[in-house]
Amino acid sequence: MTAVEDLDRIPAEAVRLAASRADEAAVAVSEIRRQLASARPSFILLFVPHRLQTDELANALRRSMPDSVVFGCTTAGQITPRGYEDDALLAIAFERHHFRVASILFKPISPVSIAEVVSQTERLVSQFPATPGRKRLALIFADGLSKQEDILMSALETGLKDIPVFGGSAGDGMRFERTQVLRNGEFHSNAALLLLLETDLAFAGLGFDHFQPTDKRMVVTRAIPEERLVLEINGSPAAQEYARLVKVPVAELSPTIFAENPVLVRNGNLYHVRAIQQIHGEHGLTFHSAIDDGLLLRLGRGKEIIRTLEAGLAVTDDGGEAPDFILGFDCYLRKLEIARKGLDGQASEQFRRRRVVGFSTYGEQHLGVHVNQTFVGVAFFRPKGGAPL
Repeated sequence: MTAVEDLDRIPAEAVRLAASRADEAAVAVSEIRRQLASARPSFILLFVPHRLQTDELANALRRSMPDSVVFGCTTAGQITPRGYEDDALLAIAFERHHFRVASILFKPISPVSIAEVVSQTERLVSQFPATPGRKRLALIFADGLSKQEDILMSALETGLKDIPVFGGSAGDGMRFERTQVLRNGEFHSNAALLLLLETDLAFAGLGFDHFQPTDKRMVVTRAIPEERLVLEINGSPAAQEYARLVKVPVAELSPTIFAENPVLVRNGNLYHVRAIQQIHGEHGLTFHSAIDDGLLLRLGRGKEIIRTLEAGLAVTDDGGEAPDFILGFDCYLRKLEIARKGLDGQASEQFRRRRVVGFSTYGEQHLGVHVNQTFVGVAFFRPKGGAPL
C-alpha cells in the first residue's frame, strides 16, 4: 500500500494526514513535509514512535519545516489511517480555515504548582477570546511518567472553566524510561503542553472502557501516594494479594495480566480504571493514576472489547452524519489486550471505518479527570459552511 493510498483511507476535509515509517528522523520528516505540501495548516500534531531519537527529530523539524507550528508527543504506538501501528511517525495537519490555536507549556510539572497552572491557564483563555459562531476546546499532552496528571487535570479544570479538555499522556513504547512533549521545535520531559483550540466544526467528546466491577474487593492498606506505589492490599504484600485475586502466580504477572484484570475505583455511579503499570521491587505495584491509603478498589472484568469499541465510536451529529475525523487517545493497555486476543485487525478496521487517528497513551484525560485503560477522543464533524478566519 503506498503512502497516498494509505492516507486516502480517511478522506477528512478539516485535516490532512501524513505518515512515515522511515528509520531515520531526517528522512521521516522529509516524507511528512512532502505529503503535506498542499496543506495550509494552522498547526500540526506529531505523534512520535519510540524508535526515533527526539533530538534528531527536533533538528530535522527545524531544518525541513522551520515555518510550521508543530506540537505533539512521544507515544506507546500510533493510530494511523491503517489502524494500530508501532513504528509510524504520524502528522495531523489542522487546516487554518477551520482551526485557530494558542499554546502554553507547563514545566516543570513534578511537582505541579496548582496556583501557577490555574493562573497561566486563565491568562491563556483571556488572551484567546472566542470568535462569534465558533467554539473552543482544549487538548492536553503530559509527560506520562510524571505521576502528576491527576493534580494537573484538577488545576486545568479550574482554569478552563466551561471549556472541555481532552488528551493523553505521552508514552515510550513499552520501555517506561522517558516520555516527552513537543512544542516550538523542542521536546520536553517533566512538562505538559496545553493547546487551546477554536473551530467552526461541531465536535463531541468520547470516553469509554469495557470493564464492569466484580465482587472481588480490595483495600489499599499501605501506599506511597506521591509515587503512585501500593505496597499492601488487604493487609498483604500488594503483588501477592493481586496475584491471588486474579489466580495467577506472582511470577506470571505482566502488562498483559494487568491489562485484562484491572482494578476499578468508584466515582459516584461510575467506575474508573486505576491501571497497574508494573511490579515495583518484590511486592509493590506501581499505578498509572492516583492511589492512596484506604482507597477502596474492585477487580474489573472485561466485556467484549471490539463490540464496545464499535459502539463507542458510533457517534453522529444532529443530522445523523458521521464525523469528519476522530482524534483518539487510546490506552496502551487496551492495545495489549487486543493484540493478545488476536483482534488487532478487527480493531484497526473499526478505526479505519470511523476515521480515527491518534496515539496509544500512558493515561487519558477526559473532562477534568485522569483515567486509564480508556479510549478518549474528540469527534469533529464535517463543516457546514461559514466564513474563514
